[in-house]
Amino acid sequence: MNTMQEFGTIAQLVHEHAMQAPGRIALVDNERSLTYGALDALMDRIAASLQREGLKPGDAIAVCATSSVNYAAVFLGALRVGVAVAPLAPGSTPASLARMIEDADARILFTDASAAEVVGAPKEGGIPRVALDGSNAGQSLESWLAPVGAQPSAVETQPSWAFNIIYSSGTTGEPKGIVQGHGMRWAHVQRGAKYGYGADTVTLLSTPLYSNTTLVVFFPTIAFGGCVVLMPKFDALGYLQLAEKHRVTHTMLVPVQYQRLMAHPRFDAHDLSSFRFKFSTSAPFNAALKADVLKRWPGGLIEFYGMTEGGGTCILEAHLHPDKLHTVGSPAEGSDIRLIDEDGNEIPRGDTERAGEVVGHSAGMMTGYHRQPAKTREAEWFDASGKRFIRTGDVGRFDADGFLTLFDRKKDMIISGGFNIYPSDLETVLRGHAAVADVAVIGVPSEQWGETPVAFVVRREGDGTTEEALLQWANAQLGKTQRLARLHFIDELPRSAIGKVLKRELRELVGR
Repeated sequence: MNTMQEFGTIAQLVHEHAMQAPGRIALVDNERSLTYGALDALMDRIAASLQREGLKPGDAIAVCATSSVNYAAVFLGALRVGVAVAPLAPGSTPASLARMIEDADARILFTDASAAEVVGAPKEGGIPRVALDGSNAGQSLESWLAPVGAQPSAVETQPSWAFNIIYSSGTTGEPKGIVQGHGMRWAHVQRGAKYGYGADTVTLLSTPLYSNTTLVVFFPTIAFGGCVVLMPKFDALGYLQLAEKHRVTHTMLVPVQYQRLMAHPRFDAHDLSSFRFKFSTSAPFNAALKADVLKRWPGGLIEFYGMTEGGGTCILEAHLHPDKLHTVGSPAEGSDIRLIDEDGNEIPRGDTERAGEVVGHSAGMMTGYHRQPAKTREAEWFDASGKRFIRTGDVGRFDADGFLTLFDRKKDMIISGGFNIYPSDLETVLRGHAAVADVAVIGVPSEQWGETPVAFVVRREGDGTTEEALLQWANAQLGKTQRLARLHFIDELPRSAIGKVLKRELRELVGR
């Protein structure tokens, strides 16, 4: 296996593993496991079936289902014949799901019982449905598949071909299809050796397969011949039990999952000594929580900062830089990360005083938003030489060592009385109070100031602190321009499936 070649395909690597070690376990879920030999054969049957249905390279399928062995096999089988995959969230609304399927021009929908409500009843003239779980969600996968031993016609995959279309709608509203190429995914595979992936890797994934958060770890594990354990629904105790049972070496978790695991009363009772690397991305990861993970959980801790759209990555190897836990690390090799001001002018390198919007360039950038050229142009910034960058919408500042500190989403920044207020600063102060288990700060309209900050706090169980007492305590710690107008206790912060706080829902609460 040569993962360092200029370009290769993950589907071909699966075949090589199947030839070399057919009995090695590739995939595990709650119901079954699959060896590399069996996975390779199933991928061939799926690929041959797609070709039988008339799908060609560049065509797309949609998958709306819970993570499973069959889900993973369909994804990989489609890639074998150049068919792009649009993995869609079962938690979407029916109208949003329909728009995404139409936008992707998906030829077949693979689904299961978990998505029955959002998928709805079949419509006359609608695309064929295949049920991954044997339910009545569609034609059964087994009956749809080509016969055992079927082989697809060979396809010479190109780096520029669409690998997947990821729909990013969790925190910004209308779904946008982010087209990622085979070349981008190969770049993720190539950096895998640095993080200890190999044939003995066991990766536990409890985030969904429709999320890029999951895929950036799923595909390198498979490419290097490791085993992926899929946990369809996260719960802290179940995760710890699976990690101990399977002697897990790698995992990807979002910060809220780390928070729940570290707070679990039985965390320290589980043997997690097999871990080599733990990864995190997708949402702000506060420094105190990172420090707790480093102290109590064996193995390295790596934070990736970037976007599904690509455009560069920052990496924090937290175990090597314990003094930089407040940052998201420094630009990865091959990533050109810069800052621009409100007018689109570049902030000079070495300027450690000014914050700006983060923009990035790398080999792993999206082709564009699917069928939305205007949205694609909005997401792009070009430097003086014409080099293309992707705008992140995040505001940050580099320190003297080249580590990037993020303040907030540009759209979440509060402008109060002409002053810029970063909600993350206020959230950090509030987390310093013993009563606070979780917190989010938003800006709301104010006649006097234009905008003013309001906090939503999840109180620790059994704590008797009142809203008024906590508000007064927080405002005593904050600068005059930062002070909170109001503070509300809430049972749980609204989050997307990958742990991002849905601040638009909090704004709706204020407006009611």
